[in-house]
Amino acid sequence: MKYLITFIILYISVGCSKKIENNQIQRIDGSSITRAKLDARIKTLVDSADITGLSVTIFNKDTVAYQKAFGYSNFAKKDSLKINQVFYGASLSKSVFGYIVAQLANEGLIDLDKPLQEYLDTPIPNIQFDRVWRGFHNLENDKRYKDITARMCLSHTTGFPNWRWVSRTGVFQPEVEEIEIYFDPGTEYSYSGEGIRLLQIVIEKILGKGLEQLAQERVFNPLGMDMTSYVWQQRFENNYCYGHTKEEKVIDKDTEDEAGAAGSMETTPVDYSKFLTKIIELSSHNSDVTNLIFAPNIRINSKKQFGPESLATTNANDSINLSYGLGWGILKSPYGQGYFKEGHGEGFQHYSIIFPEKHLGILLMSNSDNAESIFKEVLELGIGDTYTPWYWEDYIPYNMK
Repeated sequence: MKYLITFIILYISVGCSKKIENNQIQRIDGSSITRAKLDARIKTLVDSADITGLSVTIFNKDTVAYQKAFGYSNFAKKDSLKINQVFYGASLSKSVFGYIVAQLANEGLIDLDKPLQEYLDTPIPNIQFDRVWRGFHNLENDKRYKDITARMCLSHTTGFPNWRWVSRTGVFQPEVEEIEIYFDPGTEYSYSGEGIRLLQIVIEKILGKGLEQLAQERVFNPLGMDMTSYVWQQRFENNYCYGHTKEEKVIDKDTEDEAGAAGSMETTPVDYSKFLTKIIELSSHNSDVTNLIFAPNIRINSKKQFGPESLATTNANDSINLSYGLGWGILKSPYGQGYFKEGHGEGFQHYSIIFPEKHLGILLMSNSDNAESIFKEVLELGIGDTYTPWYWEDYIPYNMK
């Protein structure tokens, strides 16, 4: 009887400790937070900052340990946001594209440092587009286009602006149809969707396949990302969330019928978590592909990523060795390297960062233009990330504005 009682006590103790352990979300510094505390604090932040909807996913031990949605899918209808709803992925599109290109490079199908022009029979300025404003015709007299490589495109060092109709200081200029090279390719960092789009054009010509087909074959189908695509799918029709302005006004849904590596992807928090889980796993095992993605190609010393301060320099991020790889940002922490990618489009704001050496990370996806104002605190709260360069990202907390 004495042994039976002892066994029962031990059984109960082990069971309780396991429940307590499962209730804890681990952070990079070894500390933890309970799910209940995390839920309560995130909800308070969402309400305080007027964020329409936010989904938070945390990875522990290379798998999803926490995934929850807060707020609304459609503020006007007060529909609850769900983790399996389709979000406009914005620039999360680029991280998937970076993974695809790294696979191609690892297989010898593209040389990251070979000028893109050398893959083409036609000079880049002479490439014809259905939409004329997308062309590069005005670069005919700027021969620097011949120096641009795949590595430069994915590392944002082409010299191109983000988009030709947005100035380097962030001024919207809808009348502008011509593109410029602002500095010698490979010498500076300046985020550019135009560079990503050029690389997509070349990749499609090299392989004779469109981006959507490549993504389905190499990423979405193998990972079971059934609700992810670079073009709008009929199956998304009754399962998507709307974007919202800072005033929480609903933005009409914009659907895309042309795949764009720089920012056309639609995905769900559940699906994109599958992608991040795979990247954490590959990096944890020193994969050749993630070694290519996460090799730093350019150090970043700008005060901010966008706007007027993107042209000013600073040493504020020297302590984290802020850099860029193939479609992903890179930083150094006391707990290993961090690899991040953000997404920002009208009504949608996202951020992800992984720390493979600690086997953890976080994904924030929101359908609100106010969301970035709580990213700093959610990162610190959820995984103890105090290393993301929040000022450089312009993630200014709502209570500091």
